[in-house]
Amino acid sequence: MKISNRTSSRGGRRTSAAVALGAVLALTATACGDDGSGAGGDKGADGSGKGKIVFWDNNGGVRTEIWKEVIADFEKANPDIEVDYVGIASTEYQSKVDTALQGGGLPDVGGVGAAMLAGFAAQGALEPLDERLGKSSLNGKLNKDMVESLKAAGGGDDKLYSIPTSANNGVLYYRTDLFKKAGLQEPTTWDRFYAAAKKLTNAGKNEFGYTIRGGAGSIAQALDAMYGQSGITSFWDASGDKTTVNDPKNVAALEKYAALYKKVTPAADLNNDFTKMVAQWDSGTIGMLNHNLGSYQDHVKALGPEKFRGIPQPVGASGKRVQVSNPVDGLGLFKSGKNKDAAWKFIEFATSRAENSKFNEAAGQVPSNTDAAKDAWISKAEPTKLAADALSDGSTTIVQLPYYLPDWNTISKADNEPNFQKVLLGKMSAKEFLDTMADQLNAAQEEWNQQNG
Repeated sequence: MKISNRTSSRGGRRTSAAVALGAVLALTATACGDDGSGAGGDKGADGSGKGKIVFWDNNGGVRTEIWKEVIADFEKANPDIEVDYVGIASTEYQSKVDTALQGGGLPDVGGVGAAMLAGFAAQGALEPLDERLGKSSLNGKLNKDMVESLKAAGGGDDKLYSIPTSANNGVLYYRTDLFKKAGLQEPTTWDRFYAAAKKLTNAGKNEFGYTIRGGAGSIAQALDAMYGQSGITSFWDASGDKTTVNDPKNVAALEKYAALYKKVTPAADLNNDFTKMVAQWDSGTIGMLNHNLGSYQDHVKALGPEKFRGIPQPVGASGKRVQVSNPVDGLGLFKSGKNKDAAWKFIEFATSRAENSKFNEAAGQVPSNTDAAKDAWISKAEPTKLAADALSDGSTTIVQLPYYLPDWNTISKADNEPNFQKVLLGKMSAKEFLDTMADQLNAAQEEWNQQNG
């Protein structure tokens, strides 16, 4: 195994996220790799099924250690294949793939989640995997909702461009020790959340009630808070042409949420991505953190299971919980790869029961392999079990985000993260921010409808 030093710390509008719901409910259930010459549109080659393959991890640093274990297992079982691992930070992954699409140098296999899949597929970067899966021992062993989610996210051709590895779900983590000391009730409602954030804050002692994500990845968290409070249950209006992000109820919700910054949160939150935010929560005295199942093991290591809990997002005034969908993650074959057969063997191995279970236990996420989803560790991971319960008792509605739009990842990241920081700083109103995003989304939806109508 070769480990690189480059590690950094559309399917229409159909339900691309049977994701959060179906995935969690399922719990109750001599050729080498691409030598750097391949670019987008290159057909590549199947290769000999032996030799070297290059694997790009789309969450390098965070998942490097567990991928090293999976790769070591794979190379032991397949001694005629060498995996060159390249870890790339999640915040840099899309730009690196886009650059390689233009100039060459794509890997044989890489992480391809729902949020960026449509953009890659639209550029012809990915190999359709339906035929390979149909002939594989994996066929019938993968969570159907995760597979359908990735098909939907790939665009309008109903092809599968990524094999699912994991699903995620939003979680509100809170410090049980701090809540108990302050005599606070569990933050199961938004009213309790805001009350706790205020009471647990003593800026003079560097104590804060909440940490808000202001850096990379901030938009998804803000959307979750918005829809969770407003109770709006669809991303598009009845016509399917106009987004609801700038609905007055969402504007009011974002105004309230963004007003937390620097009042009950650290000032450093303005630039924090999830790794910095999680590390800050794990090492400080901050009452609450919104993230997902993926950081559960980090909190256990840092705090111990007795000092915190991870619960489903708060319910709104109606008593119902509304959350936005979390993207399914997966592995894709890049079309320009010169050793696709060997790369496919790696995908098959990584999503086999044993390896998929091992990976997701370390990552704290929901396995895509339905046999792995039956393993005992899942019932012992409380946030995962609580998420399953919440999504099976009728209390939760999932707002499906439009991963099928090729421009979704750009709109929800590069185009609007700087503007969200302006909102936090009081330099842009929540309405102006959401109106700008709505215009972009409506234009992207119109273009998609014209191409796929």
